[in-house]
Amino acid sequence: MLWEIDGETHIWAEEIWGKLERKLEAQCLRLGSMMPYVPVNGVYEDMGKKELAAWTNGFYSGILWQMYHAAGKECYRKAAEGIEVRLDEALASYIKLDHDVGFLWLHTAVADYRLTGSEASRTRGLHAAGILAGRYNPKAGYLRAWNGERSGIAIVDCLMNLPLLYWAAGELHDSALRQIAVNHTDMALKYIIRPDGSCNHLVEFDPETGEYLGNPGGQGYESGSSWSRGQAWAIYGMALAYRYTGNTAYLDASKRVAHYFCANAAINGYVPLIDFRAPEEPRYLDTTAGVCAACGLLELAGHVKPLEKNLYVKSAVRCLKAVTDEYCEWDPKKDSIVSHGSARYDRAADREVPVIYGDYFLVEGILRLLNKDFLIW
Repeated sequence: MLWEIDGETHIWAEEIWGKLERKLEAQCLRLGSMMPYVPVNGVYEDMGKKELAAWTNGFYSGILWQMYHAAGKECYRKAAEGIEVRLDEALASYIKLDHDVGFLWLHTAVADYRLTGSEASRTRGLHAAGILAGRYNPKAGYLRAWNGERSGIAIVDCLMNLPLLYWAAGELHDSALRQIAVNHTDMALKYIIRPDGSCNHLVEFDPETGEYLGNPGGQGYESGSSWSRGQAWAIYGMALAYRYTGNTAYLDASKRVAHYFCANAAINGYVPLIDFRAPEEPRYLDTTAGVCAACGLLELAGHVKPLEKNLYVKSAVRCLKAVTDEYCEWDPKKDSIVSHGSARYDRAADREVPVIYGDYFLVEGILRLLNKDFLIW
């Protein structure tokens, strides 16, 4: 996707790319095939040793494959392949996997297959897609989010897992897989995305009858609030749904959420609060929402008419710049890049810390601007 960005923005993006190369090459040589999540005192621990099926365990591999595609250095490929093989145990054990198999295997096996043609990677990706499809509830047309007793929960995040089904449907010429993704997106359009462009994080159905039961509180402030990363998932997920289906209702939904997100992010200098409908104090940030939204805005910009593109590209640049100006650690000797990421509102340990997916979306966003990325979704 070619972007028309001004000279000043291009210089800035190239400068950030240079910093990313230096930082991530040093980190790759240091970490190998580790699965990082949040650093402790500037040093990553291996989440794969603690919880192999954790939903975040693919993002570092996603960074590695983006860097391999853009820079061509073998250290990135070898480290990513090691992560992919490590995840085989999670794929085989099955029991702890949930709807986030998309996040896990799009960034590992499917990325590997797309870039190298590895048949073993293709097989892993297809197995993961089968697991995701098996979570479909036909009564209400949703993919069950988590395991355990609350089997009626669906969440906005899952829009980003659906590309696994679209990919597998194309590989297998299986329209049923595609239809599951479409049905879940239609459910989100009806129950998750609100008319004003804000979003629910969670919605709940009776899994036996399909009856809609409501929207419990999730990782934001409360039920009915506006968790910023959830808005980012919706921008990006609906734009991707349009990419794969051509359904303009999905494109319009992505635009509606984008307008809501950008209006709220602008109030705080394009560094999102964890929740746009939380009390003014205490004030908690989530940089990961900003960089994720930036990638979604760039995806959206690729699907709108020429005179609409600038709105989304410039907003994406503002989100990325707001993070690189104040919330990045560039020292190659320290692990992680993006600081002040927040997994959820209600737990202090998960607020305003470096989180691996913040780094992933920063890398993707900068590479998108420079036309050096590849579509991992």
